[in-house]
Amino acid sequence: MNMNDMVLISVDDHISEPPDMFEKHLSGDALASAPKFKTTDDGTNYWEYQGMKMPSVGLNAVVGRPLEEYGMEPTSLEQLRKGCYDHNARVDDMNVNGIAASLNFGSAVGFDGGRFHKAADKAQSLVHLRAYNDWHVDEWCGSHPGRFIPCALLPTWDMKETVAEVKRLSRKGCSTVSINENPTTQGLPSIHNAYWEPLWKAIAEEDFTICLHIGAGNPAPHASMETPIEAWIATMPISIVVGAADWLNLEALHRYPGMRIALSEGSIGWVPYFMERADFSHSRHQYWTHSKFGKLKPSEVFKRHFLNCFIDDEFGLHNVDWIGDHAIAYECDYPHSDSLWPNAPERLWETIKHLSDVQINKITHENAMRFFRFDPFKHRKREELTVGALRAKAVADGVDTTPISSGGAAPLADGEKQRTVTSGDLFKMFSHHAKAGDNKAA
Repeated sequence: MNMNDMVLISVDDHISEPPDMFEKHLSGDALASAPKFKTTDDGTNYWEYQGMKMPSVGLNAVVGRPLEEYGMEPTSLEQLRKGCYDHNARVDDMNVNGIAASLNFGSAVGFDGGRFHKAADKAQSLVHLRAYNDWHVDEWCGSHPGRFIPCALLPTWDMKETVAEVKRLSRKGCSTVSINENPTTQGLPSIHNAYWEPLWKAIAEEDFTICLHIGAGNPAPHASMETPIEAWIATMPISIVVGAADWLNLEALHRYPGMRIALSEGSIGWVPYFMERADFSHSRHQYWTHSKFGKLKPSEVFKRHFLNCFIDDEFGLHNVDWIGDHAIAYECDYPHSDSLWPNAPERLWETIKHLSDVQINKITHENAMRFFRFDPFKHRKREELTVGALRAKAVADGVDTTPISSGGAAPLADGEKQRTVTSGDLFKMFSHHAKAGDNKAA
């Protein structure tokens, strides 16, 4: 095998939601009260919903921007590649990058639908969350069958409606949902509470996969507001270990042995030690903790239920035998700052080529197909979905990859350009934009 022979399925990418997202799926009062796309007087775009303002995050959509111009300042759609918010342009950008299929999380609505959970009027939230799912499944994913893995949201503040939505989504052909890894941050019971049993049952009956995306529940910690922002960014993927440990101890995993949980954007290098530590601590403490692992080791349960998803992790790919080649899947993370678009295949090949062809196929696409119950080859021949074939199509279609320059990252609020940017600067920046007045509808 060579690089161009790979078939790449990315199990973590993102959408900058388009302004007309709800127009084909709502009408009347439901449309009038839906989240609104707006623009400030200085040209910054943001979404507003039930009094909440959600500014666009720079690092969420910097693909195609020179590295020297990265920054966290809010942006407008005009500064982004069209593939961030347009499904046809997204497929073009996937072709340029050799990506056969992609699972996409929302941005303004939250990876887990958190904006709908935070809204005061839950009756409206339910209507608009369902409309988001309809747009995502029917319009975004349905526009190019076989190129997108639908990933929907759930109204977990209402368990009856949550179960109903799982069943409705199943009828629409969707079998993946994204939920908060720690629902107590949303004012809901913990995952260990009986409150969640109807969902676990529905997930098992409908054969769904659960995605837990970093940052949705347990926040990536930073030591202080003076902590340099790079320290925070460096630890973000590893922060998923808190949720992984919590879910590994979920008693429902033993009652529903087919339950599948993807740790989205959590990477893989930490996994061997985590499993080793879980086994060691269980061997020392099981006699008084009354944990539910029974005759199984925690590592065995982890390997049975969890998919570990990575963007760039050379160390992890040199320790595949410790993790399990059945439990790893690739992510592109388009259009976030970690994404290596349009050169992701080159870097991935450099870090994965030491593995066997069987292992490469598992990690690049077969595990994703199995875990998410998704088969792109029902729609296109395998040879049409390789890195080489897709890139050839992008060339034939004339897809432009010219870097988009917007003049560079904004200076710090106090005008200083040389000092290290801190975590506090980030909080201050978004507090300012969330309170910005004199806004107008776009």
